[in-house]
Amino acid sequence: MTITTISSREFNQDTSGAKKAASVGPVFITDRGRPAHVLLTFEDYERVTRSQESIVDLLAMPGAADIEFEAPKLSDEFFRPADFS
Repeated sequence: MTITTISSREFNQDTSGAKKAASVGPVFITDRGRPAHVLLTFEDYERVTRSQESIVDLLAMPGAADIEFEAPKLSDEFFRPADFS
């Protein structure tokens, strides 16, 4: 995968060149030297958006019951009354 970076001006002047570059990897389009847009092929876009899991799926942790974990006991010095003076 090749990443190409072009300015907005270059993109406006050679859109077909940017599209050709996107066929081999993402094209970063900059505005005043800072990345502003990314040009991808539709297939790459589908691959990127399809592979994302929701936060619920990530937190579900199937098989978590098999993990042995015992939290360490906190010492009494960890809990102190607040000093409001």
